[in-house]
Amino acid sequence: MRGKDSLWMRPDLGRLSVHLVLLAYATLALFPIALILINSIKSKAAIFDDPLALPTAATLSLIGFQKVLSSTNFILFYANSLYVTLASLSFIVLFGAMAAWALSEYRFRGNRLLALFMALGIMIPIRLGTVSILELMVQLGLTNTLSALVLVYTAQGLPLAVMILSEFMCQVPSELKDAARCDGVGEFKIFFQVILPLIRPAIATVAVFTMIPAWNDLWFPLILAPSEQTQTVTLGVQQFIGQYSTDWNSVLAALSMAVVPMLLMYAIFSRQLIRGLTAGAVK
Repeated sequence: MRGKDSLWMRPDLGRLSVHLVLLAYATLALFPIALILINSIKSKAAIFDDPLALPTAATLSLIGFQKVLSSTNFILFYANSLYVTLASLSFIVLFGAMAAWALSEYRFRGNRLLALFMALGIMIPIRLGTVSILELMVQLGLTNTLSALVLVYTAQGLPLAVMILSEFMCQVPSELKDAARCDGVGEFKIFFQVILPLIRPAIATVAVFTMIPAWNDLWFPLILAPSEQTQTVTLGVQQFIGQYSTDWNSVLAALSMAVVPMLLMYAIFSRQLIRGLTAGAVK
């Protein structure tokens, strides 16, 4: 039994088991996406007859993509969503890392209260303040602008980013930071050149958890930026969904094109994300 226990306690086998669990989870998570992609290139009758079947020569149809690209300004919606998501993600990572560094590294009056305030931002949904946010954006003249969405999504993602990044920053050895200070390195250089490279798995985790809500959100684009020039992909898809009928070919085609950036960004951050999840899995 000791031989078997020592075998299963090997770090390489522990990491392998974690990777297998993540692979199984990814397979289950990607099944709905694969189903959308399959049905987006099928005729409407084939979608309802057998939604799990692969397209054949008789059922293959690209009418949904043709309608989306010809009847809507989908490229503009795509660009708006990319801009809002990437800008929000950049601000969340930058300001969240700065706030986490201040809370974890320096001791000052109100440190714990500020950390508690950040934690409350995770528990209280930002949608509860929709009316106040809309009034604020009207006063600032930011209605029907992408800047309003960037500000809202940045505020929405900052509490979670601060909590995740601060926990990782607390694990950075203090000797490393003290040695840099003894060499005359400033605090900004320590933060950008020492701390940030060491917490890349945490940054990838924050990126994954914040980019998807910003990309898929419908509520705030509908409230703050519903004009034709500022619509996002999620809001643009709604024009194919009617009260009495839905153009499923166009809806599935638009969703298929909308999911591509998220898959690419997840692939970019997945390696660091898995490294962060498996960092404390085994000793």
